[in-house]
Amino acid sequence: MENASKALIIAGAILLAILIISLGIMIYNQAAGVANGDAINQVDISSFNAQFTQYEGEHVRGGQVNALIEQVRTNNITYQDDTSRQVKVQCSDAGIASMTAIGAKDPVKKVPTGQTYSVKCSMSDAGLVNEITIGAAGSSTP
Repeated sequence: MENASKALIIAGAILLAILIISLGIMIYNQAAGVANGDAINQVDISSFNAQFTQYEGEHVRGGQVNALIEQVRTNNITYQDDTSRQVKVQCSDAGIASMTAIGAKDPVKKVPTGQTYSVKCSMSDAGLVNEITIGAAGSSTP
């Protein structure tokens, strides 16, 4: 009887050791992915996209479009070394000057505030907003 209880204790200790080693390997692999910058989790993607998609719509006021342009400018300055997080702005309306790249050295471009615009966000393969198209409200190519 004494041998059976010792065998159960040894088997339990072995299972516990395997569990601890597996947990350690799993934590190491997750930490290595974050250290390399390869792991962008869904929460990071959602919070990044939310700062731009909140302006998306068919009848967006000019003041909101100007706020969006400033948000893009701030983002592009913040992530100037990370091209995957750079956002481009395309304007499909002839009355709005094209703003493909918005950065620190680019002059601030504003849209007239007395009009409404159509704003559409496009996503990259990684799921991040990478392009915003601004057009006249009701246009077929937002």
